[in-house]
Amino acid sequence: MITFMRVDDRIIHGQVITRWSKEYPCDGIVVVNDKVATTPVLKQSFVASTDKKVFIWTMEDFKAKAQKVLDSDKHYFLITKNPIDMAEILVDFGFVPSNVKELVIGPCNDRPGATKLGNNQSIIQEEADALEKIYKKGYQITFALVRETAIGEWPKFRGQFGYTD
Repeated sequence: MITFMRVDDRIIHGQVITRWSKEYPCDGIVVVNDKVATTPVLKQSFVASTDKKVFIWTMEDFKAKAQKVLDSDKHYFLITKNPIDMAEILVDFGFVPSNVKELVIGPCNDRPGATKLGNNQSIIQEEADALEKIYKKGYQITFALVRETAIGEWPKFRGQFGYTD
């Protein structure tokens, strides 16, 4: 089962392991990222970064194994590197983690064309479009590197990307 969902451009790092895994049950981490899953040195670096069980899958691998994750008695974090991949999972593919309705947006680096929302949290229009799809599907989207420094939820920012009710 999924107990926590996060978009994080660093994928697995100290905040995920030391902080979030204390707030939510975590037996393992499911990472969905085609590049990392198909690059052995990257894959190994993330697997070695924690004592938790780590699965790093391509999008197609995830789609093939999604039901097994949902049916498991183990508690998994679901992490993607960007909102676009998470929208593909939650909206386009229709993956529904029965007990999780919040998506936490972690670090999203500043880059050309990105709108800065907060410290180390910047998104481009295409990512905003993906977040809007997730939001319209009924998920709460919270921007938080860690819970106590959360800068707000998607409704606070969506107007900057042309979305209004």
